[in-house]
Amino acid sequence: MIEVILLERIERLGLMGQVVKVRPGFARNFLLPQNKALRATKANLEQFEKQRAILEAKNASDRSKAEAVATKIDSLKVVVIRQASEMGQLFGSVNARDVADAVHEAGHTIERTQVQIDSPIKVLGLFPVKVKLHPEVIVKVTVNVARSQAEALLQAEKGAAILKAATEKAQVEAAFEAPVEAPPAETEAATPVKKAKKAKKEAAVDQEETAAPKAKKARTKKTAEE
Repeated sequence: MIEVILLERIERLGLMGQVVKVRPGFARNFLLPQNKALRATKANLEQFEKQRAILEAKNASDRSKAEAVATKIDSLKVVVIRQASEMGQLFGSVNARDVADAVHEAGHTIERTQVQIDSPIKVLGLFPVKVKLHPEVIVKVTVNVARSQAEALLQAEKGAAILKAATEKAQVEAAFEAPVEAPPAETEAATPVKKAKKAKKEAAVDQEETAAPKAKKARTKKTAEE
């Protein structure tokens, strides 16, 4: 572990000006090259204290600008159209750049690096995604991934992914201006009973079909003997 001076707030790590211990790889690959921290040497500590007022003023200004943007895009809902299978699996994925582009199309500008997606989206549905406008200003936007604008509207209303069958049902209802009645769902308890009755009925039919030729053959033989 090595000690660094944070030059901005880092989530789950500390605030500006704090000296914290981090893993060497995290400091070397992320904090130091992106000017988010300085090695906690005596010279750097003295330099930071001299520049503290300037850094805090700049941070306050950046935070104020970010908060102004946050009021416009917090809880924003954007649509991303993608091709997908009937089971909702995308033929591709939706990544941070796609979300930034969708927000831009909605009339707001954010950077791809501000979009916080742990892993690309690979299925249809509604996904809350964090956007870090500033180390101290984080908002969420909802990404509606659908196969069409009409499907996106249905998903927004239902609050979940709409697969092909549901989409076709909605289209039929819209065409006839009336709800389409779905068959009553079988309960788990009733299903085995119904299956048993069906099997018994099929067995009875098989027995009748088997007995019919035998009875006919017996009558034929009796007639011949007479």
